[in-house]
Amino acid sequence: MKTISLLSVSIVFLFSSCTRPCCDYNVVGPDEFVTDSYCIRQGKLAILEMMGEDVGVFPHNAMEEYEDTIAEDDILNIAMFHPTRKELREAYEYLNTTVGGFRVVNGRVDLPDIPPVEIAGLTLSEAQAVLQAEIQQQYQDAEIFISYKDRLQRKVELAGNVAVPVIPVDGKIRLYEVLAKAGIDRNANLFMSYVVRDGRPLPVDIYRLMNEGDMSHNIVMRGGDKIFMANPGDAVVLVMGEVNHPTAVNVPYGYITLPEAIVRASGIPFTGDRRCIQVIRGDLQCPKIYVISWEHIVNLPNRSMLLIPGDTVFVSEKPITQWNRFISQLTPSLVGIRDIHTTGQLLRMGF
Repeated sequence: MKTISLLSVSIVFLFSSCTRPCCDYNVVGPDEFVTDSYCIRQGKLAILEMMGEDVGVFPHNAMEEYEDTIAEDDILNIAMFHPTRKELREAYEYLNTTVGGFRVVNGRVDLPDIPPVEIAGLTLSEAQAVLQAEIQQQYQDAEIFISYKDRLQRKVELAGNVAVPVIPVDGKIRLYEVLAKAGIDRNANLFMSYVVRDGRPLPVDIYRLMNEGDMSHNIVMRGGDKIFMANPGDAVVLVMGEVNHPTAVNVPYGYITLPEAIVRASGIPFTGDRRCIQVIRGDLQCPKIYVISWEHIVNLPNRSMLLIPGDTVFVSEKPITQWNRFISQLTPSLVGIRDIHTTGQLLRMGF
């Protein structure tokens, strides 16, 4: 009798399931899924706001070029030409190639035969004029040429899926050019990649810049900026339940269409309930759940059915599938109970 009671309760539970989960979560239909999808199409910043993250404030001068100046610890190439003093030219060449150039220390640079010269805060052209005026006091026909060899402060540092870890800045170089020089891995996740300035991520959409040519994100880079290029698997959508191959689908650009995610999972088998496809979005403590049917997927445009990183797609079982699986799991127990009962009867009969 206890087994029969358990079976009855299980049947009631299985067939009381509906196309909407029975819970207090925020459960919505396809209309809101479409509305949110059009918001997602606005790009990374809109997606981050939807996920409840602070996107930060775009710096007011982020697009403005600035005058680059020499800073402490910059290393300079300084060449000197003199029509008759070959040994002077060779001395400067030796310092550039063998010693590694001229480092700015305490704001000054030290050249042969003249006292240290203050050049920090000057542009290259201004520093060249100052150095030439100083050296011409010793060698009248001398000419000075100056360029950067290395910069310890005025540079951008890159990490993650890049080939070049450091790129110097000059007040004119922009994000697109830095990324072009960095040798980005073509599989890098552009949505999860970010630019940090003064310890805070900037509201920049690298995908829109690199793939859609949106130059409103092509900021001028500054010394101390940091760029991180994420791995392909840093943003995924999970496809679970009654699909042929449950999987984690990479989302490199911030969103993927629901039909594509289902295709990546090799589709829905005959055991899946196409009337009950659930998209679970947000923190599992308090998620937002969209309930969609196959008819919506077939009839609505792909661009109106978008998933974002962290979403879980769950395809429910058909009620008959649940019943069949329940019976297949219960049958060994029932057979065992029957065998025990039969054995008991035989023993009581004296066999």
